[in-house]
Order: sequence, then structure tokens, then C-alpha cells
Amino acid sequence: MPPDGERAGLVVALVAGLNAEARTATVDRLLTAVPGSVALHHDLSTAADQGTVRRTVRDAGGLRDTGETPLVNDCACCALREDLVPELERLAEAGDTRLAVVELWDSVEPKAMAEVVAGAGLTIGAVITAVDPALVLPCLGNGDDLADAGLAAAPSDRRTVADTWARQVEYAPVLAVLDSPAADDEDRALLAQLHPTARQVRVEEETGALAAAAFAGFDVEAAAAAQHPACALLPQEAEEAGVGTYVWSRHRPFHPGRLYAALEELTCAAARSRGRFWLADRPDTLVAWDAAGGALCVEPAGPWLASLPDAAWELVPPVRRAAAALDWHPEHGDRCQHLVFTSPDLDRDGLGRLLDSCLLTDAEYAAGPTAWQLLPSDFDTFLEV
Repeated sequence: MPPDGERAGLVVALVAGLNAEARTATVDRLLTAVPGSVALHHDLSTAADQGTVRRTVRDAGGLRDTGETPLVNDCACCALREDLVPELERLAEAGDTRLAVVELWDSVEPKAMAEVVAGAGLTIGAVITAVDPALVLPCLGNGDDLADAGLAAAPSDRRTVADTWARQVEYAPVLAVLDSPAADDEDRALLAQLHPTARQVRVEEETGALAAAAFAGFDVEAAAAAQHPACALLPQEAEEAGVGTYVWSRHRPFHPGRLYAALEELTCAAARSRGRFWLADRPDTLVAWDAAGGALCVEPAGPWLASLPDAAWELVPPVRRAAAALDWHPEHGDRCQHLVFTSPDLDRDGLGRLLDSCLLTDAEYAAGPTAWQLLPSDFDTFLEV
């Protein structure tokens, strides 16, 4: 039964991914395997030239309907949001569609669309990202802006191919994996280590499992919590087929100047890195680390719980409190360094030495928090101070 407030009957499955061939193959399999299913797709590629987004609706027998919707605030993704929910509501009211498969356009990220669909009271059965394993490293290593690749969803879109692809993969609990002859063991190991908790389903060989996954259920709030830097389910230590995942955790704060000087080297040390950290001169701010394709995003992600008054803890979600408890230190509370690096040919020892060199020295640490506040604020640009 759907949760309170959700419409019974229609189930929505979102299929995302930059790899169009893998995405379309996944949708086709679902349409064939699930009687009474339809697929909706909004093509954003026409937005820049024509000022419209083209919508198609098809089933296993072929095309059922087409339409266009104008841009909203010069944003193709906004037009998608405005048009998608009414189309899904129409299908739900008609009552003859069991599964609506929403095939998201190349650079559209599933998190935003899942929240829009759930917010409308529709039942989400699954979020699936379709992947060609042979393209894992090329996508993850592509630092080009989406705009340069012709994949931007709006004129203000500043995302890169690499970070967009990474978020598509890491958000989805199910990965539909294309049978790619060009993929090797390294490609598969890299995909598995990037999202070790995901269920991988082979598109061509596990059609029944793919169809079952579409109805498994999806919790939007839990998915968002799993991506938040404070409580993200980050990968664990791993080593396979030349691909490694290195987890670096410490409780001593970073010296802002030395960390800033090492950012370029750290960013380029792995195909993908994520996590949270704290700076000696900013003891109240949890800072998120997100790097892919040679580009790094560092931004504030709220306060450390140790910096909040006790009364404020009641306002914090339980999952956040549980994550803080796991990291709790008798002196620093939940303040910690937790960075995870995943890449082929990973230099664990070199990374560890470089990161350790960015921490406060014994003398600096002994000087105490008042002295730490006087350290140069090299991260002002990143943290918008």
C-alpha cells in the first residue's frame, strides 16, 4: 500500500543516466516486462534553439503521444518539472497505467525529479541509473562543463560532466548495467566501489529482476540523508582489479593554509573523492568535499552538532544524530576529517602523507582554539565569507 497522501495505482520509476544507449535499453526492457507500462521522456536538446522541450509518451508497441512545453524562466529543467507532474497525474487518473517509466534526459539528476514527483503525492517505485561500464572512467574523468558538451539544462548551469554523472550513479539504489563487450574488470570494479551498496542489475540478462526493482519502493527522505555530507553512506576500504578506495579519518583539524595549498594535488589524486572535514579557524562549520574529473567543490554543509546548544538537537533528524554518535570524540564532538578517495592506481601512502601534513602540528594544536582562530582564512572564497 502506498504511504498516506500518495495516490494508489500508478507507480513511477525514474531512469537516469548520461549514457543514452544504456538508459534507453533499460526503459525498453521495462516496457516489455511490465504489462500496462508507459515511458515518458522530455528531450531538452531542443530548448536552446527552439525555446521548447519536446515530450514523448510511448509503450511497448511504440509512440503514443507527443507534445511540447515552453521554457520556464529560460530553464529547460524547470519546464520539465512543470510538465511532468500533470502528465503523471493524467496517467494516474486514467487508471489504465500500472507503471510510468520516466526516462530523464542526459544531464537531469534524479534527486531533484524524485523530490518533485514525491512532493506531488505520487508513488515512486524506484530510482534507477543506467550505466555502460565501459564509460565509467571516461565519464568520471570528464571535467568539461555541461554547456561545452551541449548538455546544460539552463544558461546558468555550471555543472561538469563528471560531477553530474557521479551524482546520478551515487543517488540511485539500483544500477542497470549494460552488457558492454568493451568493459573490463577495472571498469566493473570502479563502478562497484563508487556505489558499493547499490543493487546492480544486468539489463539484457535480468529483465525479471529489473521489473521487480521498479516496484521495490523508494524513500526520498532517506535517499537525501544518504547523500548529505554529515551522514552520507560513503564507500569503505577496497582493492580490486587495480582499483582502490582509501578512507582517511582523523580528529585533528586542518591548517587552512596548508590544506588550501594542497587542494590541486589532492583533487587530481583520485578519479572521485567525497567526504567532510573541519578547519581549525572554522570550528563550527562542517565543510563538504566533492571532487570528480579534476574539479573540486568545497562548500559549507551546516554546523557540526557539537557546536549547537543541547536544545537544538531535538530539531536534528535522527539519522544525523546517529551519524554524529559514530564519530563522537570526547574533546571535539562530531568534528572530524572523513575523506574517501576512489580511483585506479590509487597511491594510498602518498595520499595519507599529504593529508596528514595538512593537519595542525603538535605545537599548533597545543596552542588551542583561540590561536586557531587567528590562522589565515584561505577558504573565504570557497565558503562565501
